[in-house]
Amino acid sequence: MWTLLQIELYKIFRRPRTYIAFVAITVLVSIVQLGLKSDGKEYIDFVLSDLKNSLSIEGKILNGYFVCYALLQMLLVNVPLLIALIAADMISGEANAGTLRFLLTKPVSRFEFILAKFLAATVYTLMLLIWLAILALFVSLLLFGTGDMIIPRNGYLVQLKASDVFWRYIGAFCFAALAMTTVAAVGFFLSLFAENSIGPIVATMSIIIVATILSTMSIPLFNKIKPFLFTTHMVAWKEFFDIKVDENNASIAGTVQHPERITRSAIVLAIHIVALVTASVYVFKRKDVLS
Repeated sequence: MWTLLQIELYKIFRRPRTYIAFVAITVLVSIVQLGLKSDGKEYIDFVLSDLKNSLSIEGKILNGYFVCYALLQMLLVNVPLLIALIAADMISGEANAGTLRFLLTKPVSRFEFILAKFLAATVYTLMLLIWLAILALFVSLLLFGTGDMIIPRNGYLVQLKASDVFWRYIGAFCFAALAMTTVAAVGFFLSLFAENSIGPIVATMSIIIVATILSTMSIPLFNKIKPFLFTTHMVAWKEFFDIKVDENNASIAGTVQHPERITRSAIVLAIHIVALVTASVYVFKRKDVLS
């Protein structure tokens, strides 16, 4: 299995288009950081526009922790589309190249083959998130420094001490890895049903866009299906940045306001991954490979 995984990773990273996502993230993060570095005060005023009349805020709000949070809000919506470029090509790409049938003549079971393919797509996804973490968090900390983190949330502000922030980002990125792996599983499953890469890639992007719209619309009909959509639970990483308060309304360091939401969303996403990978194995074992 390890040899198969190495081969699949080599195939992924030898293709130029694999690096499109890394370049895109680098460019987007750099543009946002440059904009905030040159004139971040206007952005802060815009973010806090609903609260600045009722609250007086002193100190440096625009620091590396705040910038990273803003970047994650902007980019984690778009990263799934970049993941689809690779995940939805894992099987259909082999079929399009005419190598799928040849690969199955090797002394490797179809289960091992499909699992190695999915694990390779997962490794790519994790590497993309690690690169995002390096740029969005560590580079932002170098450019903007550290400090307490202030986040606006539905009519109130959450203030996190600088010493109580970093572990939250670790949790947020780990949760984002689970969410993005779910996206990879969707694209991977769809790649079984085509012999060219365009169809599965477009289908994956379409599903993500439609599901995201349904997750954000407050319509009674759609509210019934929201809990079952993986896009509904992908934003639960934000829960790491809400904090409990005591009876005096003082923040309790090291706490999360609604840990049950994180747990519930993680379980739903994990179920999606297991179901999609199991379905992929089932379909591929019964697939007539002619290309």
